Amino acid sequence: MPVKVSLRFMFQMIVLHLLNFGKICAGLVNEGVEPTSTQNDRLLGGLMAPGLDELSCLSRYQYFRYRKTSRKPSSYLISRLRSYEQLHRRCGPNTESFKKSLQQVQSGHIDNTSDCNYVVWTFSNGLGNRMISIASSFLYALLTDRVLLIHHVPDIDMAELFCEPFPNSTWFLPLENPFNDDFKIFNGQSPKKYGNLVMNKKINTSTMPPPTHLYHYIAYDFEDQDKVFYQDEHQAFLVSVPWLILKSDEYFAPSFFLMRSFRQELDMLFPDKETVFHLLGRYLFLPSNEAWGLITRFYDAYLANADERIGIQIRVVNTQVNPFQSVMDGMLACLSSQKILPDVVETKKISTETRPRNQRKSKAVLIASLFPQYYENMKSKYWTRPTVTGELVGVYQPSHEEYQQFGNNMHNVKAWAEMNLLSLCDVLVTSSWSTFGYVAQALGDLKPWILYTTDSQVKHNPSCLRALSMEPCFHFPPILGCQAKYMRDNQVVFPPYNDCKPHVKLYANTSDPVHVQHCEDSTFGYKLVHQKHLV
Repeated sequence: MPVKVSLRFMFQMIVLHLLNFGKICAGLVNEGVEPTSTQNDRLLGGLMAPGLDELSCLSRYQYFRYRKTSRKPSSYLISRLRSYEQLHRRCGPNTESFKKSLQQVQSGHIDNTSDCNYVVWTFSNGLGNRMISIASSFLYALLTDRVLLIHHVPDIDMAELFCEPFPNSTWFLPLENPFNDDFKIFNGQSPKKYGNLVMNKKINTSTMPPPTHLYHYIAYDFEDQDKVFYQDEHQAFLVSVPWLILKSDEYFAPSFFLMRSFRQELDMLFPDKETVFHLLGRYLFLPSNEAWGLITRFYDAYLANADERIGIQIRVVNTQVNPFQSVMDGMLACLSSQKILPDVVETKKISTETRPRNQRKSKAVLIASLFPQYYENMKSKYWTRPTVTGELVGVYQPSHEEYQQFGNNMHNVKAWAEMNLLSLCDVLVTSSWSTFGYVAQALGDLKPWILYTTDSQVKHNPSCLRALSMEPCFHFPPILGCQAKYMRDNQVVFPPYNDCKPHVKLYANTSDPVHVQHCEDSTFGYKLVHQKHLV
């Protein structure tokens, strides 16, 4: 039976096609091609490479829908990233160059059959520490034309956390490699580490021929001799060593800005000095599809419709020293004094608020903590009492694992999801010395309010202070004791130390940059600050 089509329907279809044709002619519709501005947003201003498989890593091209605009990377950084991706494809695992270079390690002789050099990062401590040290290692790879490879083991598999960052290649060192036996015993006392070899005069910057590989230990408990890694003449020697194995849990990137050999390159890569982790972190650490599902489901359900999102990250190392009520009081004092959240009506009177819900500002509070008590206390506060401003406050907590679980993949996936959720907030409150908070603030381009009370028995008034920049802190840099003060125009650049340890001397001079400052939460630590913020 023939289908009857009304003249009215046919007329509507003709009009619709004519309208679409007009839009195409006007450049408003381009089938299969996104508008230039949208495409640029998807690629985070050129940070990401275009044309990769979207289904294998949904977050790579979807994150722009959730994040505020990323700080724009320099054209030089974009160029260097594309060049690095080519280097990684040419020299990465399973390539002929990679296989030849490993053969050199096994033979103990450099025969120049491979022109690829590598830095292998190996893990230490928790997820936040790993991420800030991986980002530092990648920066080192960029500065020294090395390929970054990640040592991992199946029960701590970061493949469940992150997408592969480098197109058409992997950043994981194959499980079968000549370093496995040393990985098991590589620590601060290892006789094979470079610092000990230098101290015991088994190697120096004139050693010829150079070794095929060297181990560097620059974790929080590194020793004086390990800090030769940050000296220019040792870096000049390390250029000739094909494989460097590096163990760290620190954000050691700031020290490169104090080294003459790297300073010019860094100035071109990062004109805005406080964007180092922000840009490298957004490039390297793309949530896996599993983590992305946790992030987007929670955000869409609880945070998306709020007028303002407040992230609060609470890290308590010792609950005996810093009991719940002490930390809670300090946190509430910070939120109130900085007007981050409204106070509540303390008396038991019925609310006289008459404005409809759509005319009242709403705030969503995200609590990230191993413990449920902070969430329960704050949720009860804003449920049982109206706010003095009439604002609506919702309080949410994705998980409360009770204690940090090392080697637990699902625990790490949840932690990674919460870092991302915190980074999507408009205002952030973090705990001092917390690498978890450092990652969230830098990914989110947020200068957080830092709580004092989570690592000290001393009462502070006010109970929090604003960070100088979004950059993480390098907790244990290679400074020279209490007297290591850098001068600029006859003035001390760094404020006085409250604590210090003996360190190997950095080769600094009067031109040391003012954008390396002491951290707010670690007075002997370093962090990067954009110079205009110091005025």
